[in-house]
Amino acid sequence: MAMIIGLTGGIASGKSTVSEIIKNLDITVIDADIEARLAVGKGEEAYQKIINHFGQSILLNDGTINRAKLGEIIFNNEQERNVLNGIVHPAVRSRMAAKQEEAINKGESLIVKDIPLLFESKLTNTVDRILLVYVDEEIQLQRLMNRNQYTREEALARIQSQMPLKEKKELADAVIDNNGSIEQTERQLFNILKEWGLKKEV
Repeated sequence: MAMIIGLTGGIASGKSTVSEIIKNLDITVIDADIEARLAVGKGEEAYQKIINHFGQSILLNDGTINRAKLGEIIFNNEQERNVLNGIVHPAVRSRMAAKQEEAINKGESLIVKDIPLLFESKLTNTVDRILLVYVDEEIQLQRLMNRNQYTREEALARIQSQMPLKEKKELADAVIDNNGSIEQTERQLFNILKEWGLKKEV
């Protein structure tokens, strides 16, 4: 039986860094963000449903969805956000399930599902163990401001739109403290995999 690990975190917590380290160990990572982008590509069912609801004004010149514009519409509008999630989430779940099945059929014993909103989307029942990448809020804030050139207020609004990392910490099976260096993060990851009996030679 394959073990399915749900990798999660918060915005600018460093989850992508951990995801890359896992990929470098030749472990299959199914990335919800990548699948979400593919699910709304031209010709996909979700793409058509989004245009039907939000209109042509959210399209770029090449006909692809302008994610930034769509993001602005839904960020401060819960009703529209729920409509979008109702279209995108089932499509993403179905794509991820297909990739998981493919990996299991290849005989892989460990599969990591990288799901930023694992708790918020109530997907904890789709994984066996939850691995959280944690960072202190002040560091999270600074990283987000530096990365996206946000003001403090803009960065805070985005962090506060997610479930607090402190709450996620209580619900995770293991936590990587990502306040330090990449080497420290890597070491913690290897120790957790070893503890879970999943250590790969590195």
